Amino acid sequence: MKKQLVIAALVGGLVVSGISVNVTMDHAEARKDNAHNGKVKNVIYMIPDGYSAAYATNYRWFKGEDSSFDPYVKGLIKTYSADTEVTDSAAAGTAMATGVKTNNGMVGVTPDGKEVDSILDAAEAAKKSTGLVATSTITHATPAVFGASVASRGDESSIAPQYFENDVDVLLGGGRDYFVSLEEGGKQPAGNLVEAAQNDGYEYVTSREELLKAKSGKLLGLFADDAMAPELERGETDQPSLAEMTDIAIQALKKDKDGFFLMVEGSQIDWAGHAHDAAWAMTDSQAFDEAVAAALEFAKKDGNTLVVVAGDHDTGGMSVGSNSVYDVKTEVLHDVTATGDFMAAQLNETRNNVEEVVEAHTGFDLTAAEIEAIASAENPVRAINTVVSDRALIGWTTGAHTGTDLPIYAYGPQSDLFTGLLDNTDIPKHMAKAMKIKFPN
Repeated sequence: MKKQLVIAALVGGLVVSGISVNVTMDHAEARKDNAHNGKVKNVIYMIPDGYSAAYATNYRWFKGEDSSFDPYVKGLIKTYSADTEVTDSAAAGTAMATGVKTNNGMVGVTPDGKEVDSILDAAEAAKKSTGLVATSTITHATPAVFGASVASRGDESSIAPQYFENDVDVLLGGGRDYFVSLEEGGKQPAGNLVEAAQNDGYEYVTSREELLKAKSGKLLGLFADDAMAPELERGETDQPSLAEMTDIAIQALKKDKDGFFLMVEGSQIDWAGHAHDAAWAMTDSQAFDEAVAAALEFAKKDGNTLVVVAGDHDTGGMSVGSNSVYDVKTEVLHDVTATGDFMAAQLNETRNNVEEVVEAHTGFDLTAAEIEAIASAENPVRAINTVVSDRALIGWTTGAHTGTDLPIYAYGPQSDLFTGLLDNTDIPKHMAKAMKIKFPN
């Protein structure tokens, strides 16, 4: 890829002191595409959970070229929450959905517990259709902030019924357990929400095959009891890809002549970062990239659709290069076929099969030191992920989030509203301005 970048730099007309600068015609065209201030009928809000500039850079090397949204970078967003410099997903999502800062752990409410409307609520009030898509449970923190209000993000059973109370038209993701009656002691929502949704006109689907055949403008798709599978393992399931869910959601929502608002989350990029699982992070970034590509394809044909891409925070403090080496080797991740969680689960009680398991799923020829580090580790998942990350020269600084600013990308009419250094609370306000709808927050 380095050779490709040099060639691209020559085409773009700039090579300085042997350092290549990739200024391609694609980026010039991207700026041209964004230069108009036409009408915004639809907004597609794409959130790669935990995705920072370091993820974007590593993913570009992993892919071998720019992501679908790289050409549309506009600026940076601040991410702090009301009570700390380092936000969680609930507080960040609340800011990005409602324009109001809150404390970590709180969903759709102010620090003193007052419920606040989201940009989805504002779109509903303007008679637009609305939808939420995620690879987590659909009741997880980020999707929840758009369609629900609870004091604690863990109260997913209270989040699920609020989606229907707030007339969200399309819901696609995991979390079936929060929508159906369970045995005593389970996560019990108020009644069977699936049956109630069907009675209210929702088409209910539970597999990729059923989703791809869906025709209704009101759609409930629950593809796992809990979270959906990581992209590395999705091929072993009957679950749809994030791109497929995005495309079907758009097809359902565009039936509304008044337009639509859709939020799509690449949920598990964040989970990979918490686990320091570089391969999981890159493959779920790839799944998100493909979903953005689907949204952009629609937007380019439609002409009245604004697509905004922005993470909610950085997870894990990922680096590009590590261990005092001036390099990164994301190409080694192409041969990794399972998450660290999956590999650790295959280890036997004595862990004398470390070499067999890890080599089978990574293609690595493990050293004796690497085998011993995994075999003797208190946390074998983290030990496996450390070996993989070290091979890729990707570093990590924390198992939590960091407070770094994040890149924001936008395509379509009014996309220049998202230029410069923004606060995360600015995003829904600019979306409302672009759509010319009322948004009081």
